[in-house]
Amino acid sequence: MIDDGAGHLLLVRKAGTAWFMQAGGKIEDGERPIGALRRELAEEIGVVLVEDDARHLGRYTAPAANEPGCIVDADIFHVRTPQNAATTRAEIEEVVWVDRVAARALPIAPLTRDHILPLFCALR
Repeated sequence: MIDDGAGHLLLVRKAGTAWFMQAGGKIEDGERPIGALRRELAEEIGVVLVEDDARHLGRYTAPAANEPGCIVDADIFHVRTPQNAATTRAEIEEVVWVDRVAARALPIAPLTRDHILPLFCALR
């Protein structure tokens, strides 16, 4: 869950898909969740995390948006970064910063809809 500290959440849409979701991806062999987060954010949106930039919020599951019949099992971290830090890279076709209302108007992946948005709305 990436926010800008001003009430906006970062969502991405992968190339060839309709669903908006969180930047991130699968953990590679021998990798820890925080290592996967650092690697995936750099690859997908150009955000480079340094020590203590990410706070672990928990582990959540939801139906996968782009893989029918699959379940996403995700470690969720909170990252705060300026909007100009994120750009489209790798398989990401679109990066958007949205407030709570605008987020609900988009086609949102189940993990984002069911877990990320409530976490985001609880931020102060």
